[in-house]
Amino acid sequence: MPGTAPKEPQRFEPEPGAPVPTTPETVGRAPRPWDAAGDPASMTDEQLSARYLLGLADDALVYAQRLGEWISRAPQIEEDMALGNVALDLVGQARTLYTRVGELDAQLLPGVQELAEDDLAYFRTEREFRNRWLVEQPRGDFAHEMVRMLWFSAHLLETLARLVRTEGADAVGVGAARKALKEVDYHRDHAAQWVIRLGDGTEESGRRTAAALAALEPFVAELSEDDPVATEAARRGLGVLPSTTAEAATAY
Repeated sequence: MPGTAPKEPQRFEPEPGAPVPTTPETVGRAPRPWDAAGDPASMTDEQLSARYLLGLADDALVYAQRLGEWISRAPQIEEDMALGNVALDLVGQARTLYTRVGELDAQLLPGVQELAEDDLAYFRTEREFRNRWLVEQPRGDFAHEMVRMLWFSAHLLETLARLVRTEGADAVGVGAARKALKEVDYHRDHAAQWVIRLGDGTEESGRRTAAALAALEPFVAELSEDDPVATEAARRGLGVLPSTTAEAATAY
């Protein structure tokens, strides 16, 4: 409109007052959810598979929620839609896995009969979620998000690829993993293209990408950390040992 001052270019910084990411090294790390889940070695195959798949589902749901925060905030309309679609893919993966978890172990949540996906998504405390630290970190700028998506998707893709080749794994879980492979392959490649573009772009975009790598690197090691549930699941041929995915995922 005539007489209206032009708007300043929008800068995609974390919102004022947003929580600062914490690292496992700088906070007293409370016992992880699986520490109180009982001895994995004493669980039936169904109970163990339920808890293994629950970890994958929690990663997907929590990261989908973080990506949902980008709606209307992405630097381009196309990217706004792309991030929303990635979030929807992850929600779909989480729903399938939550449903299967309830079928495998209906008593996983005490006092809940006929365990459904919503029970697992909405009626657990934060300490009962098995997601990794990386996916729950507060939203940063766009470079931060692309770096996080690349690291998470690269590790998840390698995990899914190995899971579909695990003969003893739950058949429904394998089917969900096979379907998710194509989606996560796109997520990884989409993030990789942006990381390269930003890293090789302007001085400012390169600085932001380097800052994102430094900020998120402390959380990457946990993606390949062998927790008790995954260790026992891999020993029985029901799941993938996280440490076996590290080399292939980080090489990408």
